[in-house]
Amino acid sequence: MTVYLELLRHGETELGGGLRGSLDDALTDTGWAQLRAAVADGTRWDRIISSPLQRCAHFAQELAAQQGIPLRLEPRLQELHFGAWEGCSTADLMQTAAAELGQFWNEPYAFTPPQGEPLSDFEARVLAAVEQVQASHAGEQVLLVTHGGVMRLLLARARGLPRNDLLQVAVGHAERFKLALDEHGRLWERT
Repeated sequence: MTVYLELLRHGETELGGGLRGSLDDALTDTGWAQLRAAVADGTRWDRIISSPLQRCAHFAQELAAQQGIPLRLEPRLQELHFGAWEGCSTADLMQTAAAELGQFWNEPYAFTPPQGEPLSDFEARVLAAVEQVQASHAGEQVLLVTHGGVMRLLLARARGLPRNDLLQVAVGHAERFKLALDEHGRLWERT
């Protein structure tokens, strides 16, 4: 049986753009407003599963309480760990590590940022998390509150894009996407 996933990216954070990774910065007032506006259409879910990082988890807690539905924090839905690049902007990296940044953007599975998480490991943990959601919550509408990298990975797979194109998938703050995952592991984007 199929599980119906909706992906929601966190809003703007206090430390701004750049490679946030596992940094646990909070939402700004704008970020909170972005997320509240993103769910203002009244959509209801059966449950919420969120990254434990506060930029996702704090809003997920608020929304779950408002809707009176279960919330689970899932560490496997955390952002890619960027290692030595955590907290850096791409503009800064263009000044200090342009060749490496170019390698990462062009072939993210072949190049890992220094002390970072290999993209193949990131992919394995994210896919294991969503497969568990499918096995445990088939037939349900589940909201995943997560990060841009997690969403890019899942959207690239759902759209049938080549693996190395996942970083080209655009995902804005507080943006929502609808996916479905069946018991055979087929993932697709819903309208």
